[in-house]
Amino acid sequence: MLSISISFSQTDDIEKLALELAFQEQDSLKVETSLKLIKALYNINDYERALEYILKSEKLSNNLNYKRGIAEVTYYKSLIYAQKDDYINAISGYNKSKTLFHSLNDTLNVAKINNSIGLIEIKRGNYNKGLQFSLAAIKELEKRNLVKELNLAYSNLAKAYYNINLYEKAIEFYLKALDVQMKLNDTKGINESHSKLAELYSNKKEHRKAIEYFEKVIESSESDNDSIRGHVFPKLGAEYLKFNDFDKATRYLIQGYNINTRTNNQAGLLLALNNLGDLNLKQGRLKTAEKQLLDAGTIAKNLNNKTELLKHYKLMKSLDSTRRRFDRAFVWQREYYELNNSLKKAEIKPVINSEKPADVDLNSNVINQPIDNNPVNTISSVDKTEMNKKLDKYKLLLYALLAALIVVSALLVLVYLKRNSNIKYMQELEEKNLKIELQNDAFSEQTKHLENVNNVKDKLFSIVSHDLKDSLSSINGFIDLLKDGSLSREEFDNLIPELSENANNASLLLFNLLNWSKSQMQSLEPKPSLFDIQEVFESKVKLIEQRMENKGIDLIDHSLRDFAYADRSMFEIVVQNLLANALKFCKNGDTITVSNHISNGSCIISIADTGIGISKENLSKLFKSSSFTTMGTDNEKGTGLGLSICKELVELNNGKIWVESTQGIGSTFYVQLPKSRPTS
Repeated sequence: MLSISISFSQTDDIEKLALELAFQEQDSLKVETSLKLIKALYNINDYERALEYILKSEKLSNNLNYKRGIAEVTYYKSLIYAQKDDYINAISGYNKSKTLFHSLNDTLNVAKINNSIGLIEIKRGNYNKGLQFSLAAIKELEKRNLVKELNLAYSNLAKAYYNINLYEKAIEFYLKALDVQMKLNDTKGINESHSKLAELYSNKKEHRKAIEYFEKVIESSESDNDSIRGHVFPKLGAEYLKFNDFDKATRYLIQGYNINTRTNNQAGLLLALNNLGDLNLKQGRLKTAEKQLLDAGTIAKNLNNKTELLKHYKLMKSLDSTRRRFDRAFVWQREYYELNNSLKKAEIKPVINSEKPADVDLNSNVINQPIDNNPVNTISSVDKTEMNKKLDKYKLLLYALLAALIVVSALLVLVYLKRNSNIKYMQELEEKNLKIELQNDAFSEQTKHLENVNNVKDKLFSIVSHDLKDSLSSINGFIDLLKDGSLSREEFDNLIPELSENANNASLLLFNLLNWSKSQMQSLEPKPSLFDIQEVFESKVKLIEQRMENKGIDLIDHSLRDFAYADRSMFEIVVQNLLANALKFCKNGDTITVSNHISNGSCIISIADTGIGISKENLSKLFKSSSFTTMGTDNEKGTGLGLSICKELVELNNGKIWVESTQGIGSTFYVQLPKSRPTS
C-alpha cells in the first residue's frame, strides 16, 4: 500500500510540473522546471517521456547558452542511454557534461558522473578502468553522505575487486555497501552482499564466517526464491562439510540437489553433486559417491566450469585410491595436475591504479603528424664517395650483427632444447614419485587391514576361550551329572531354568560373535526389501517369553503394522540384541515396552525398559568398536559386542541408533530406518 501511495504521489507531482511548464513564459524558468520534470520521470523509469523533455530543454538551454542546463540535460540523457545499454553514447554524453560541470566547479556532479562511468566500465569487464573512475567519486560522495550514490559506488568497487581476485579489498567494499544498504532497507542489495561476502570468506578459508553470511541469505525475506536457495544450499552444505558436520551438510546438499534438479539449474546441480560425492566419500559410501562424481564431471565439462572440474578430478583420485584402483587414481592425478597448471598460467592479476583518472574525451580526434613528401635533393659526386664508404662500414657492421644473431639464436635453441629435456625428466620423475606414493598408500592400507583382522582374531579367541567356554562347561557339567545319575528328578527340574539360561547365553554369544567378526572383515552387504516391523517384533518376542516369565518381567506391545526398507535379517539381529539387553538389565516386576511410529518419512522403532538404567559415564562407552559390558541383574554375562554390531548393521541400512537412559529409572533404545530406497 505504501508503494502504491508513493507512486500516486510521484504521478501527481509530475502532472503538476507538466502543467506548470505549459504556462511558464520565461525561458530560464522553463529550463529549471523541465529539469525537475526530467528527474521525476527518470526516477519512475519513464525514459521515453523523459527524452521528449530532454530534447526540448537541450534546445532551449543551447539558445540561452545556459551551461548548467546543458550539463544536467546531457547527464540525464546519458543516464537513459546507459539504462538502454547504449554505452558509447552514454560515455560520450558523460564526458561532455563532466567538462561543463568542471568549468562550473561543481565537484558533486563530477563525482556522480565518474561513478556512472565506473559502473559502465565494470559492467563491460574493464575492471581496471572502472575502478579508477569509481574511486575518484568516493571521496566527494562520502563527504556529502549521499547514501544512494554510495551504495552504487561501493557495490561497483566490490564487484570489480572480486572479479580481479583482490578479495581483501572486495570484502572491505562489500561491508561498506552492506552498511549503506541496511540504511536504505535495500533487501536485494543486502542479499547480494551477504552472498558475495560468504563466497569471499570461503575463498579465504574462513569457513565459520562464510556459514554466518550464507545463513543470513537463507533467513532473508527473499529466501523462498528457488534460484536463491538453489545457489546457496550447495555452498552452505560444502562449508559444513569442512567441519565434518555431516548431518547439516547432508540436509543442505540434498535440498540444493532437489531444487536444482527441479529447476534444471545445471550450475547449482554441479555444486550439489560434487559436494555430495565428497560427503559420501568421507562416509564410506563409495558407490553412491562415484555415481554423483561422474555426473558432476559430465556437467562441469558441458558448462566448461574449470574450478568445479578441478575439484571433480581431485575427488575421483581420492575415490579410486580408497578403492585401491591406483592406475585410475594416477590418471585423475595427471588430469588434476594439467588443469591446475593451466588455471595458474591463466590467472593474471591486473595492476590497479587507485589515483584519480584523467578526464577522458571520447570525441577528441587523433592528430596525425605531417609527412614530408618532398623529393630527395641531388647529391654531389664527393658526397657519393663518402656515402659509399659509410655504406661499406654499415654493411660490415650488419654482417657482424647477423653473425652474432645466428650465434645467439643457436644458443637459445640449445637452451630451449635443454630446458624441454629437463621439464620432461622432471615430469617423469614426478610420475614415478606419485606411483611410489600411491603404492605406499596401498601397502599402508593393507597393513592396517591385516592388523584389524589380527585384532579380530585375538578378540575372538579371547571371548571363545573365556565366555563361551564358561557357558559350555556349565552345560557339560549338567549333562555329566545327569549321566552319572547324581541328580534326582526334582533337582534336575529345578536346574532346568539355569541350564536353559546358559544355553541361551551361549547361543546369543555365538550369534553375536559370528556377525561381529563378519562385519569386522568387511564382508557384510545388506539386501534391503520392504518388510513388516510388527512381524519381526512378534517372532523375536517369542524367543524370550520363557526367560521373561522366569525372571518375572512383563512385556507391553505397542507395535503397529508398518513397513521399513532394509535388510530384514540384519534388523532381526538388532531387535534380538536389544530385547536381550533389556531382559538382562531388568529385575522382577519390571516391564519391557516395544513400539514403533513414523517420523519424517522414516520408521522409528523403540525398545524401552524400566530396569537399572545406564550411568552417564557408561553411556559414552556404548556403540564403540571396543567391547564394553556389565553384569546383568541375575549376574548374566555378555561379550560387549552386541551394541557395536547393532550400530554397524543399522548404519549399513542407512539408519541411525541411539539411546536415552536414566540410572535407576530405565533405558530406551531407538532405531530409525528408511521407508523407501534412499535417493542419494
